[in-house]
Amino acid sequence: MSNYTRMSPPSSPTASTFRNGDAAQNKQEARLTATAKRHKYLRRIFKFKQMDFEYAVWQMIYLFISPQKVYRNFQYRKYTKDQWARDDPAFLVLLSFWLVVSSIGFSFTLGIHFTGFLKLILWVVFVDCIGVGLLIATVFWFFANKYMILAPPRGQDVEWGYAFDVHLNAFFPLLMILHLFQLVFLGLINGDGYVGLLFGNTLWLVALSYYIYITFLGYSALPYLKNTRNLLFPCIAVILVYVLSLIFHWNFSKGLCNFYKFRVM
Repeated sequence: MSNYTRMSPPSSPTASTFRNGDAAQNKQEARLTATAKRHKYLRRIFKFKQMDFEYAVWQMIYLFISPQKVYRNFQYRKYTKDQWARDDPAFLVLLSFWLVVSSIGFSFTLGIHFTGFLKLILWVVFVDCIGVGLLIATVFWFFANKYMILAPPRGQDVEWGYAFDVHLNAFFPLLMILHLFQLVFLGLINGDGYVGLLFGNTLWLVALSYYIYITFLGYSALPYLKNTRNLLFPCIAVILVYVLSLIFHWNFSKGLCNFYKFRVM
């Protein structure tokens, strides 16, 4: 009688590999969901030591010098971290800082009292920048994914966080032009002369056109979007309103100052 031992067939290594691979993929996908990214971003918003402020300052400078380089860096983030949106809130924190500084300047120039100054800060930070930014980002995010996307591979769509970052990028030069640079010339701009009207409204033309241009660069940086040049069409409306404002003497800067005073009453 032979000593024969029945051996059970070994489990398939291929099936095991697939199971492990699927588990790892599911874990990775869960880690990269929009909710997970948002929670990671919000957790870091008060951890200043973990923020890269030097890099955020570099981005702010190059938004004036060469905004294309800023978006090339966003492309690099996609390759290294598999996401287009920022994972570091340093840019938003610095932007809020400049909003506070400009609000101090406006409060001093317009003679707004301290309580009004606090109200103005809350308005410009949480309404003008973040609140309006949330609305604009949501509109662009929906429009881009609905009408501009090119049947991308799985996971290749416009991230909402990236749409919000595009707004912040475009908002920063507008803030610098209309909230800081303009402050120096408010006496001239708010006067009754035509030179002040021309100078002030030209600043608005430059700021709004630059906002539209940087927004266009942001979405044209995504390789799976089509017809991104259509985002430049609002420049035509801005130029038309600018010409009409010079004809009918609409002083946008004076209107902004009156609006700020009305807010803090």
